[in-house]
Amino acid sequence: MLQTPAVSRSGDVPVENLTQFEYLALNSPLNLADGHARQELTPAQSKVIGELPDMFAEAAERPVAEIEREACDMFFTALGQRSHPSAGDRVLSCYSSSLAMEIYARSLVTGTDAIALIHPTFDNIPDILRGVGLRLVPVEEEQIHDADLTPELLASVGAVFVTTPNNPTGRVLGEERLRRLAEQCAEHDVVLTLDTSFRGFDPDAQYDHYEVLEASGCRWVVIEDTGKLWPTLELKIGWLAFSANAGLPLAKIHSDILLGVSPLILLLVRRFAADAAEGGLTDLHRFIAENRAVLRTRLADVPDTWFVDEHSRVSVDRLHVGSRLGLDVWSALRSHNLYALPCQKFHWARPSEGDHTLRIALSRSPLSIARAGQALRSVLLEDG
Repeated sequence: MLQTPAVSRSGDVPVENLTQFEYLALNSPLNLADGHARQELTPAQSKVIGELPDMFAEAAERPVAEIEREACDMFFTALGQRSHPSAGDRVLSCYSSSLAMEIYARSLVTGTDAIALIHPTFDNIPDILRGVGLRLVPVEEEQIHDADLTPELLASVGAVFVTTPNNPTGRVLGEERLRRLAEQCAEHDVVLTLDTSFRGFDPDAQYDHYEVLEASGCRWVVIEDTGKLWPTLELKIGWLAFSANAGLPLAKIHSDILLGVSPLILLLVRRFAADAAEGGLTDLHRFIAENRAVLRTRLADVPDTWFVDEHSRVSVDRLHVGSRLGLDVWSALRSHNLYALPCQKFHWARPSEGDHTLRIALSRSPLSIARAGQALRSVLLEDG
């Protein structure tokens, strides 16, 4: 079904997806729209950046496959994924998680015409899946987390797609739920697909998913991402991992699109992942929690507003703006040169369910969060 482009109250900004909203915010000093990491480097990370000339020389001299394997092992292990398959065999390196998603979608459509997709989630996932001709069947987040999928649903699709932690809700698929979902997918020969791009923010998402998936015997694909964790100016890797029995032409389609990724970026990821394992991840969790607290404190007494995802640990937070329309609040914020993200398009099957919420990015400097919280408070009180 075609959707009418969203237009702000001022009527001058037609946008058709969340990324276009994010693009409008890129040059603003108060960009709280996209979920990419834009905070300052830590001292340890600054030291890594200072070694870029040495890393460039190393990348030019060493075999790319060796660097790729080291980066993959360091990143996956730092996030608790010790049972991951090896790079170059069943882990394909991509420029971004969106490219990994495109490769997955083009592979999946060779074997099925339908996929069950978590609802809500970031809209580039349904857009990419629809773009290759797949029919999307919405599965509510509560159903995935609280109950078995029905045999009728599983018989009607070739894959089930879950974002965990979910964007924007932050909800994590727990180990027992993943085990049961994988068992169901194995029983029905359905490909279980996970997007774990926000895994690094929540320790509850860092149990060994690959151990669970491999034990189930199901066909599986996992999309991993480094781009949300570290402020590396969009230097990132998206990884596409898959089971030996996936039965999809992932490697072939990967080779149709790219030869490989930069070994320099792989070395950068390896070094940042090593820092994460040595305490950087704990520091990141503390940083995001402190920014979340600042934002919530600034808005705590604003009437007719509340934060939707009470227990979320990911680097975004959703604010319900009560009777106001999120798009109208977005327009008012824009006059302050402040950008957040209206949430209609996360609800890709029923956009009206996001009419009254905004998603606010937290991977920013504490000063930016404080200033944005004050501006948001002023706008909401004026409109209250």
